[in-house]
Amino acid sequence: MHALETTHIMTLPDTPRTETRPLIERLTGSVAIFGGLLALAVAGLVVVSVLGRWLFSMPVEGDFEFVKMATAIGVFAYLPYTQARRGNIMVDTFTGWMGKAAQSRLDAVWDLAYAAFMGLCAWGLFLGARDALSTGETTMQLQLAVWPAIGLCAVLCLLLVVTCIGTIARLIGWPKNRETA
Repeated sequence: MHALETTHIMTLPDTPRTETRPLIERLTGSVAIFGGLLALAVAGLVVVSVLGRWLFSMPVEGDFEFVKMATAIGVFAYLPYTQARRGNIMVDTFTGWMGKAAQSRLDAVWDLAYAAFMGLCAWGLFLGARDALSTGETTMQLQLAVWPAIGLCAVLCLLLVVTCIGTIARLIGWPKNRETA
């Protein structure tokens, strides 16, 4: 029972659980489903490659290149939804004594730090995608262009930044509920 209560504490205040969920939560949920489908496709590719290697001594050529790119995209696809649902690991050892309002403000500060760091990561990924495009960088075996995967990770990282800003706004109670105003 205590674990369920802890999980409830980590959710945003007044987060609707119906079809009126915030747009960002619905959008990031769809992106996370895409990431899950991508992970399933990668798992299928690995199974086919291993079976091909085992049964026919013919693995899927370049399977590791697909796995590497798809795994990176999948991870970045999950992060915004995790943030929207406040599902990241939180340690409240030193803040348990604080009131809910103070905890929300402190969580908003940490979300701001997370947004700033991920904004820096997005910027770096955009620069990396631009450089990979301009130099024509490809994978070693199949000669696949790497810039689309890097660019997609940059866009997903930017979605995470936007999601962080949305959770900050909800944590500090903005916009104010019109019914209580």
